[in-house]
Amino acid sequence: MIDTVLFDLDGTIVNTNELIISSFQHVLDKHMKQQLTREQIIPHMGTTLEHQLQTFTGLEDIKQMELDYRAFNSIHHDALVREFPHVKEVIATLHERGIKLGVVTTKIRPSTLKALEMFGLLQYMDTIVTVNDVEHPKPHPEPVLTALDRLKADPERTLMVGDSAADIQSANAAGVSSAAVAWSLKGVDVLQKYNPDYILNDMTDLYGVLGWELEKK
Repeated sequence: MIDTVLFDLDGTIVNTNELIISSFQHVLDKHMKQQLTREQIIPHMGTTLEHQLQTFTGLEDIKQMELDYRAFNSIHHDALVREFPHVKEVIATLHERGIKLGVVTTKIRPSTLKALEMFGLLQYMDTIVTVNDVEHPKPHPEPVLTALDRLKADPERTLMVGDSAADIQSANAAGVSSAAVAWSLKGVDVLQKYNPDYILNDMTDLYGVLGWELEKK
């Protein structure tokens, strides 16, 4: 029986997809005169910003691009970030029923807290593991293991929910169950290749995973 649920942030419980894509397109055009399409960016979403910029540019030193990305991202955050259906409802219900909750993300802590606060989700989280808290980010198991340690959670009773291969790989390597969300821009067919234990077509599907007979409001 699952008593702990960990969530990825971007593209899983907060719709930051357009913000992320716009931020990459802005910074790559500014620094490299490089016009990347959505289709070129989406497969790499879920890994760290540093890794993505190095992959897109072929450069090692991307410090100024990181700064410009974060500046653009901060300015346009509130205008471009959106809610996903039923996320707050489900997370609030899990919290009310005593499920331990956490966020495990490759995002930095300030922008993670900003997104969670924007949609009233921060109050429900018992731990938040960001890229600032680990040496090895997802897909390495360290972020999930860090959350487990902080929550004193049993891996066999823990579920990690995410929208990318990195989420599923990190969960699998840490010995916890994994759920891929069907609203991922990467598509269910891509995520199924990484063998998630569950596919969530709607966040309310979590109720069934937990063995609860609840319906969305």
